[in-house]
Amino acid sequence: MIEMAATMIAGILGLIRKGELDEASRELDIAFNNFLREDSAFFQAIPEEEITDRLLHDHNYTNGHLEILAELLNAEAELELAQGNRPGCLEFSRKSLILFEFIDREMKTYSPERLEKMETIRKRI
Repeated sequence: MIEMAATMIAGILGLIRKGELDEASRELDIAFNNFLREDSAFFQAIPEEEITDRLLHDHNYTNGHLEILAELLNAEAELELAQGNRPGCLEFSRKSLILFEFIDREMKTYSPERLEKMETIRKRI
């Protein structure tokens, strides 16, 4: 499931780079619903300091769900930035970073890709 999500997210990021923002937004909505059964507004409504705890305990998310969510929120941040919405970009970036950092601590597996994404997000923030 994570590999399938990664492929879809890569396509979304490609659309953003090409400036096809409406199509990227539609694809992102589809990805949120396909992989997490919620839209981005659901996750936007959760305060960042509660996001991991609420998703793990109240919604029974797994680390795999959180990893997909971190990727989707990062893509959402890129889309918001491309649309000129800096506050939205920062909000999604912070939540994505919180999730990536949590995953990095919990999974205890070295992932240079994850570390690179976390550094990119830190620079964006």
